[in-house]
Amino acid sequence: MDRTEKAEAVSSLNATLASAASVVVVRNLGMTVAQSTVLRQQMRDAGADFRVTKNRLAKIALDGTSYGGIGELLTGPTALATSTDPVAAAKIVVEFAKTNDKLEIVGGGMGDVVLDVNGVKALASLPSLDELRAKIIGLVQAPATKVAQIAAAPAGQLARVFGAYAAKEAA
Repeated sequence: MDRTEKAEAVSSLNATLASAASVVVVRNLGMTVAQSTVLRQQMRDAGADFRVTKNRLAKIALDGTSYGGIGELLTGPTALATSTDPVAAAKIVVEFAKTNDKLEIVGGGMGDVVLDVNGVKALASLPSLDELRAKIIGLVQAPATKVAQIAAAPAGQLARVFGAYAAKEAA
């Protein structure tokens, strides 16, 4: 890489980090190209990003973002998984690491908070933003459904009483 390519890579990574809600640092212990491609595809499908960068360039890109504390995690062959959903990158990386021993979770960050391996795993166990939104909508709709059921119940009871009298007279 020449100097302009490095500057471009740093600015691109800095922009990605500035807009990310969470970052997960992983160590590549010899993954094949096919395995990396599968991981990248899973990350893309979840709306996340997976980048292998030079540690020195990544440390420069971390300056000016809230993730400056994770710079000490960047040793050896590392990669950064980022996402705008706070749990998406962590979920994908943790699930992938369960089936692939050549991907090691080093730590991560969520805003100014630096996470260790257990912190990333705890983050991955939380529901995603879409799941939380679905639960909130369900909770909001439930009272309206119950009100409709309660309003319809007296009419239904009245109909059953008339039906019972009609059956009694017919017998």
